[in-house]
Amino acid sequence: MHLGVFLKSLTLKGFKSFADSTTMGLEPGVTVVVGPNGSGKSNVVDAVAWVLGAQAPKAVRSQKMDDVIFAGTAKRSALGRAEVSLTLDNSAGLLPLEFTEVTVTRVLFRNGDSEYSINGVPCRLLDVQELLSDAGVGRQQHVIVSQGQIDAVLNARPEDRRSIIEEAAGVLKYRKRREKAQRRLDATEANLVRLQDLLREVRRQLKPLERQAHAAQRHVELQAELDTLRMFVAGREIATQRAKLVTIENDRIQASEVQNTSKTRLAELDTSIMGIEAQLSARGASDVRDRLGNVERLIERADGLLGIIDERRRSLERDRSQGLDADVIATLEADVAGFRSELTEVEAGLAELQPEVAALEEEERQLEAEREAAEYGGVDLGSKAATAAAEVRGELRSVRSSLERSRSERDRAVERVELSRGQLVELVDEIDRYRDECESATNAEEPLVRQHATAEAARVAAENAFAEAERFERDASSKVERLKARQEALQLALDSARARAGAERLVGLEGVLGTLLDVIAIDSGWESAIEAALGEALSAVVVESAPNARTALEALRTSATSGAVLAAVSGPSVKAEVPLGCVSVLGHVRATNPGVQSLLERLLSHAFSAPSLDAAIDAALSHHDFVIVTPEGDRLSATGWRIGSSSGGATAAALEEVGAGVDAAMKTLEAAEGARAEARATLDQAQSAEREFTAALDRNDGRFLAASEALAQAQARRREVDAEREGAERSIAEFVSAIEVNEQRLSELEAALPTLVAAEQAEADAVRQRDESRAAIDAWSALLISKRRDVEVRSAGLNEQQEFMRRRIADIDGRLEANREAQAGAAGRREQVERALGAVAALRAFVEERRIQVTAARDSLVEERQRQSAEVTELTERLDQLRQERSALETALEESRERLTKAEITEAEVKFRLETTIESLRRDLDIEPEVAEAAEPPEVPEGATPAGRVRELERELRLLGPINPLALEEFNELSQRHEFLEGQLEDVRSTRRELNRVIAAVDVEIQNVFASAFADVSSNFAQLFGALFPGGNGALKLTAPDDLLNTGIEVEAKPSGKNVKKLSLLSGGERSLTALAFLFAVFRSRPSPFYVMDEVEAALDDVNLHRFLNLIQEFRKEAQLLIVSHQKRTMEAGDALLGVSMQPGGSSKVVTERVSAGSSN
Repeated sequence: MHLGVFLKSLTLKGFKSFADSTTMGLEPGVTVVVGPNGSGKSNVVDAVAWVLGAQAPKAVRSQKMDDVIFAGTAKRSALGRAEVSLTLDNSAGLLPLEFTEVTVTRVLFRNGDSEYSINGVPCRLLDVQELLSDAGVGRQQHVIVSQGQIDAVLNARPEDRRSIIEEAAGVLKYRKRREKAQRRLDATEANLVRLQDLLREVRRQLKPLERQAHAAQRHVELQAELDTLRMFVAGREIATQRAKLVTIENDRIQASEVQNTSKTRLAELDTSIMGIEAQLSARGASDVRDRLGNVERLIERADGLLGIIDERRRSLERDRSQGLDADVIATLEADVAGFRSELTEVEAGLAELQPEVAALEEEERQLEAEREAAEYGGVDLGSKAATAAAEVRGELRSVRSSLERSRSERDRAVERVELSRGQLVELVDEIDRYRDECESATNAEEPLVRQHATAEAARVAAENAFAEAERFERDASSKVERLKARQEALQLALDSARARAGAERLVGLEGVLGTLLDVIAIDSGWESAIEAALGEALSAVVVESAPNARTALEALRTSATSGAVLAAVSGPSVKAEVPLGCVSVLGHVRATNPGVQSLLERLLSHAFSAPSLDAAIDAALSHHDFVIVTPEGDRLSATGWRIGSSSGGATAAALEEVGAGVDAAMKTLEAAEGARAEARATLDQAQSAEREFTAALDRNDGRFLAASEALAQAQARRREVDAEREGAERSIAEFVSAIEVNEQRLSELEAALPTLVAAEQAEADAVRQRDESRAAIDAWSALLISKRRDVEVRSAGLNEQQEFMRRRIADIDGRLEANREAQAGAAGRREQVERALGAVAALRAFVEERRIQVTAARDSLVEERQRQSAEVTELTERLDQLRQERSALETALEESRERLTKAEITEAEVKFRLETTIESLRRDLDIEPEVAEAAEPPEVPEGATPAGRVRELERELRLLGPINPLALEEFNELSQRHEFLEGQLEDVRSTRRELNRVIAAVDVEIQNVFASAFADVSSNFAQLFGALFPGGNGALKLTAPDDLLNTGIEVEAKPSGKNVKKLSLLSGGERSLTALAFLFAVFRSRPSPFYVMDEVEAALDDVNLHRFLNLIQEFRKEAQLLIVSHQKRTMEAGDALLGVSMQPGGSSKVVTERVSAGSSN
């Protein structure tokens, strides 16, 4: 026995009760797995099912999939993974892998992760299933049969039994292909509907969008020309403004230079004026006067001292010449009285000086206050008022300019508002008109849609009818071609047979009936058997009698032509005994000529048909004189055995029958062609009607879209006009507010200007007054200084006199007292007097010397005072000159300020226009100013200027109205989309037709494959049932014979001596044998390399078990069998035994026993 693929080994690790790694070697033939209950025998079957891809837990007798992992025992802990590896021998190369051994491994972890691998390479479950499907192992694993599946086969629905046959026959792959094609067809139908809707919608949008695209193209052309002209005009404007800026910048620089020079000179003049004023103030506050007064007071004091010294000298001389007598005493007393009287007068004179001194101090304070007021009260009079006046004049010009611009902008905004109001009235009328058009198109839409839907339904029906007519025509044409080919083949076969028989040479001879093929008719399906039975007689010419036969043979010999002749003469026909299992072939062939029937009976009296070659061999061996044939054309006779070949069944009757069939098929084809032409015409009419309604719908849609777009554009334009009007109104309000503010500011400035001008004049007057006041203050200061000096001199004189009087009085009093005391020491007194006279003389000389020095100093001071007076006069004249120059410079500075302010205002306006132009250039044209300046002059119509052409283009664009800037792009995209959708629609329709053809072809294939498989299974079931139930009858019936795609399968089982109609009435053993008969019929019809059975014979008694084991003996030559069993007789039938055992608290162990070798492993 040689198998293409068989199980070579099975390795379990951590799978259910197999905790340790266990490897079981498997050999071709029958392997029986034995062991006590609970040892894990059935786990071997579960392991095979699991590694082959079982997904349902119940398929491996579990509640959930992770139950297959070893759960642990009292002595062993649970494991975290289960692993099963199944090795298949692929020496025959049946599996599409270049390996002699293929190992499929499946691993499951407790966290639910699962892995598959083939020869150690990770793969998917689908890869494993596809690999095994090539070996005849389906996804439903019909090759694994458990005891529970035995009853399931009989209790299953008819459709489930069909699935077993389909899986074994490989129909599932066709089912999958059909389901895939059906899903694609459903998706294609949905896509077709969607594409039709999309195409209809695209067509509705295309025409109005085309108009928009033309308008957009025209707008693009105009806009491009306008942009070019705007760029050129803006470039010229930028160049002009920049040239103005250069000129203004030069003027501003000149004015700034003049202003800076003037300010610098003014600062220098102010510094000079302040310096001169400081010098004048220094001259006025000089200490020359004070020093002169002091010197004069020193001179006066020296004169007073000289007088006192002389008086003292005289007194001492008198004291020296004589002592004091009574007259002297009287004189001294008189002098004391006089001195006291003079002292009183001096004190009175000092008292009289106090008011004058206080008045003088008050005048000095007033002078100092006026000096400070003159020095600090008008420090900035020369600049603040003038600066403020200049600023007001500049602002006044700016405000007037801004006011004029605001008024101009306000007037333009008012014009825009009036224009917008007129446009709004027109737009309202347009909107109402477009709304009416939209409403009219909407009202017309519904009946058009209904008519279009009706036309579309008619077109679809016509397409279906046309497709059906085409299919019918193709079928008819195909049938005609097949029949014609059959006719030609039959004609060629007959001609060949006639040529071999020499019929052409015998034409015209008396009694010639033709070849044997010309005068017989064979039942359908018996052509090969009849031809094998007749043999060479088929190529013989049949004649009516023996003389005719002799004449025919002479004619053949004369013409040197090979051939054979049969004489249709009557003779006895021997009735032979029909061999067992065979049937006579005479019942399936007839003579078309009555005289030939006896010839047929003689030729075929000992010819019988056996159902198979084996049966034919058996019959031939037991009946040597008989001719035994098979339906396949095999011929076994005493002269030899020959394997037959397919026959065409070429007979004259068959040729005539095929000819009639060709005529009928031609009529059917003609009718089909007519029906197709009518369906084509109907389809053309339906398509034309649909196109007309589609065109009408498109026209209505176009009208609606055009009106809608126009309405939307009008509404958008209305919103724009409203926005422009509102913006203009806001601008008017802003301009009015700005005008009011500017007018108010203008009034304020105009009102403030006279005050500032007056302040400026007053400032100039104040400067002059300040200068005059400073001169008056200087004169007043000189006068006060003179007065102060006189008062101080008189006060000093009086104080000296007072002091002198007091000393003189004290001296006389002392003398008088001394005279009284010095009466006794006159001589000593004289010496003292002499010494005093010497001291007085020395003192007088010293005082005179000092007086001379002081007098010289006074003369020097007098000269210095005169010089200072000359300098003050010179400084005053210089101060006047500087003040005049300063006034002229202030006038020039004011003029330069006005020029600078005007230049700045003009520069600001030019910059504003320049920035506006550049910003507009960048914003609207996205062009840098340098590019615009370098632009070449564009071509303009003759007689037009660029600026005029710009206005003309802007007017054309306004007349063109709002456009859709994306219309051109959208139109191109939509056109491409329309072409794409049409192509897609045609592709989808082609795909739909192709898928329908594929589904039809797959349906035919499924029917053919299933029909063939069912016929084989049904035949094998009948034979196996008869073998398992001698004398019984078993059959498989289709629940819907006319629907081979969906029909179910019913099982009919009638054991010998029973007439049951329900399978449930059979005994358990009978049910098991019936289910096994069905399964083994499937196995025999569509073999698999191996089968696994788990205690399927448990319910059988000895007799039935014997029959089951006979069945196993038959199948052990065809496939590898792995059987789990408790039956001893089953064990005896095995080629190898796998013993499974389990110690308490342990795991399953396996022992292998090869029955043939008788050794354990």
